[in-house]
Amino acid sequence: MDRKQEILKAAAKTFSLYGYKATSVDQIAREASVGKGTIYTFFANKEDLFQAIVLSTIEEMKQQAVRVLDPSATPAENAHKALIKMLEFRETHQLLARLIEEERATKSKAVYDMMQQVEKAIVEFIEQRLSRALPDLETDPKLLAYLLYKSYVAFVVEWNQLYEQPLDEKTISQFFHQSLFKGL
Repeated sequence: MDRKQEILKAAAKTFSLYGYKATSVDQIAREASVGKGTIYTFFANKEDLFQAIVLSTIEEMKQQAVRVLDPSATPAENAHKALIKMLEFRETHQLLARLIEEERATKSKAVYDMMQQVEKAIVEFIEQRLSRALPDLETDPKLLAYLLYKSYVAFVVEWNQLYEQPLDEKTISQFFHQSLFKGL
């Protein structure tokens, strides 16, 4: 592993443990076993380093979503699988989970911007997949992608905050197939 990758790995771990605001470049340097100056040879500042980690995390999330796609499945089934995988990734990935928690608690602009970037990447990924799978779609694929994403977030994440009984994946899938996906 090269020095830059070691720094990125150490920074991701440090941000995961302490959050964005509480992490310093000094902590990252200690975790990476490098001098602070070495970090600045690769990254202009903490924000630049954070941005590199966010972009890497988005790519990792997309790759996991692509892995669950099945060429023999319907576009609706694949959309469901990809959305569930991305939401699982979002909720279980240590860095993202910590940052979601931090954004809710502190309203940090840097963390908010990062979460917006992640959500935008998810919507764009869904939009591209919908456009390929349903070339004759009569509605704007970006609007549909946004609707799908936000609906899934509502059922997978927000439902659990309102109700004690979380919805399982099968229930969510059946609901979307019976309501939204029937019109596609």
